[in-house]
Amino acid sequence: MLKIENLHCRLEDDPDTKILKGVDLEVEAGKVHAIMGPNGSGKSTLSYVLSGRDGYEVTDGSATLLGEDILDMEPDERAAAGLFLAFQYPVEIPGVGNMIFLRTALNAQRKARGEEEMGAPDFLKLVREKAKELDISPDMMKRPVNVGFSGGEKKRNEILQMSLLQPKLCILDETDSGLDVDAMKLVSKGVNALRDEGRGFLVITHYQRLLDHIKPDVVHIMANGRIIQTGGPELALEVEKNGYADLLGAVA
Repeated sequence: MLKIENLHCRLEDDPDTKILKGVDLEVEAGKVHAIMGPNGSGKSTLSYVLSGRDGYEVTDGSATLLGEDILDMEPDERAAAGLFLAFQYPVEIPGVGNMIFLRTALNAQRKARGEEEMGAPDFLKLVREKAKELDISPDMMKRPVNVGFSGGEKKRNEILQMSLLQPKLCILDETDSGLDVDAMKLVSKGVNALRDEGRGFLVITHYQRLLDHIKPDVVHIMANGRIIQTGGPELALEVEKNGYADLLGAVA
């Protein structure tokens, strides 16, 4: 599904600041991989580089999605290829209605895949079903994208987008940040509903509490721009109990 080899990157406006320093990672279809690590380890940067955010320069290595090189693609091309990023801090888009945004995004994806665009009646039926599952009110659907939304509402809106677009690879960048227990359960329920044999997940988080709900198959520990250890779900429990000090000390 996703294959990353020896990925290095630095800031475009500060070439001396190297962030990723040789990341190797493979995410298989049907699997959920979690990445944990201390602040500044490069976790969010990895998600930005994969999704095509400006401001980063890849200096070495490769990243392929379903065998296609994605690093030379524009962000919309990566999305059409099946990549989705749920942001840690979803942005507000004043003046753009949530329903219009979602339908435009969905039909852009369908068009890129050579499929017919979805008409208004079918879209309304689909989006209402998905929104109900995530406890998203009709009022939220009428408002501009994320404007006036709480942190939990913004995250649920991200999962609604993901549910509609049906991507092949879902990257969740600290989706649990700013969520209370109930909101986290709703978000996790939406993510778990998308788990299947044809889709992979990369879940970036600091906390075991999210992984209690979105149970990973594989856990990676990232530090200083590299993945320093990989294991099963028990690795996340070890970090929750003991922190990163022992792992970092062993690598050093």
